[in-house]
Amino acid sequence: MNRKELIDALATKTGSTKADADRNIAALIDIVTATLKKGDSIALVGFGTFEVRKRAARNGRNPSTGEAIKIKASKAPAFKAGATLKAAVNGGKK
Repeated sequence: MNRKELIDALATKTGSTKADADRNIAALIDIVTATLKKGDSIALVGFGTFEVRKRAARNGRNPSTGEAIKIKASKAPAFKAGATLKAAVNGGKK
C-alpha cells in the first residue's frame, strides 16, 4: 500500500474527505518524526513502538576495493510490533 492508497482507505474507513485524510496522515508523520528527532519514543499499546536505536561505530570494508573503513556511530528509526499486531499478522488472536 502506498500513501495514496492509505489516504483512500483512511477516508473510506472514517467517512472523511481525502483532503482531511491526507492532512491527518501528514500530521501523524510530522509528529512521529519530531518525537523521534528529540530521542523520544511513541508507544501505541497493541500496535507497536516507534523508537530510535543507536548504532555503535564499527569497522567495515569497501566492497569494491576490500579496503578497511571506519563507519561512524549513528541513530536509526525503528519500529517494534506489539503483541496484538503480531498475533493479527500471524492469524491468531491475543
